[in-house]
Amino acid sequence: MDRMLKTLTWLAALYIAYVLLWYEQYKLTGNEGSVWLFTVLTDWLFLHGHEKAMRLTVAVAEITASVLVLLPWTRIYGAALALAIMSGAIFFHLFSPLGIDPYHDGAQLFTRACLTWLCAGFILLAYRAEVGRVIRERKVFLL
Repeated sequence: MDRMLKTLTWLAALYIAYVLLWYEQYKLTGNEGSVWLFTVLTDWLFLHGHEKAMRLTVAVAEITASVLVLLPWTRIYGAALALAIMSGAIFFHLFSPLGIDPYHDGAQLFTRACLTWLCAGFILLAYRAEVGRVIRERKVFLL
């Protein structure tokens, strides 16, 4: 059963990488919708004028998560990073002025964030023994 779950993590990893990398074209090129979204967020966080820095920082983090999740030896790190990024995205959709459907397209962005979060959680669950070992070995960093 454990082996089957780990094999299924390939599908989850591919989905995570696909979703995260798909949206990079908007973040990295300064697409109008992406600029608007991050302007709403930075203004809500009282970081007026820092839209570009936040947008590009999120883009770099998502690219990093995409690469890490695709490599078997770094999959848990990529999944953990993707889970953290998507937790932030879900939080902002729920509690900021963005709302669940900022583009009025049936909440596609929010839905993909939730599915990506679930895939990342699935990977961490499938590799729970390895995740536990990493946490125990690096517990000094968690203090």
